[in-house]
Amino acid sequence: MYNKPIGIFDSGLGGLTALKEIVKLMPNENIVYFGDTSRVPYGSKSRETILNYSMQDISFLKSMNVKIIVAACGTVSSMLNEISNNYNTLFTGVLEPTCQAALRASDNHKIGVIGTTATIKSNSYKKLINKLDSSYTVYQVDCPLFVPMIEYGIINSDDVLVKETVKRHLHSFINTGIDTLILGCTHYPIISEAIQNEIGQNVKLIDSGKETARFVYNLLKDNNILSHKSEIGQKHFFVSDSTENFSRIANIFLGENFKLDVKKIDINQYSI
Repeated sequence: MYNKPIGIFDSGLGGLTALKEIVKLMPNENIVYFGDTSRVPYGSKSRETILNYSMQDISFLKSMNVKIIVAACGTVSSMLNEISNNYNTLFTGVLEPTCQAALRASDNHKIGVIGTTATIKSNSYKKLINKLDSSYTVYQVDCPLFVPMIEYGIINSDDVLVKETVKRHLHSFINTGIDTLILGCTHYPIISEAIQNEIGQNVKLIDSGKETARFVYNLLKDNNILSHKSEIGQKHFFVSDSTENFSRIANIFLGENFKLDVKKIDINQYSI
């Protein structure tokens, strides 16, 4: 059980930000990553479609004999209760770790959330924050252009398109007084510099990938299933579309020196 892999999935490449942080924190863990690149993005899909896709993704990871499944996707995490109850597996998303971190970070009890349209419509971050502490005011904005922009590799903070896109989406936070902003999609840390420049240096950004990595570590530790290996863990990547495109864009998320073993699978072979 100890040396079984950690399973991570996302609708595309955003979950690689969580994987990168997990590798930093737990370098000896084996990891299986699935990016549903043929059906990305999930954030613009209907609730029923997202649930069906997610259950297929989970079925694939279970077939890889993983010890924990990480839904490294804000959209999927917003529906986690409906999904995880169907599987007898250790399971987490990015929602709970991120909300807990935001509560610790905020001094004035005013928190902003940015995410995909589906995530923001679900009110999942707002509901959980207010469940944990009703004294917090939560402001939410959906950012539908961020994911396609990032996956096209348009990420430089000095790029005019990045600046204007970020400015357009974050405009609604003017005069809210937030001191903390949740990056409610695992893609968003890739453009965190541009987001920080626009929102202001006094606003603390909460990176869902980093917080999820810490949460996963504690979950494995509490269940006594951290890897016992001394050598660096193996990483295997699976996608539902082009491996070449994935490898090219993955370098943006992971860095040029990160070796990729990428295989394409037919995700529709895995039952819902």
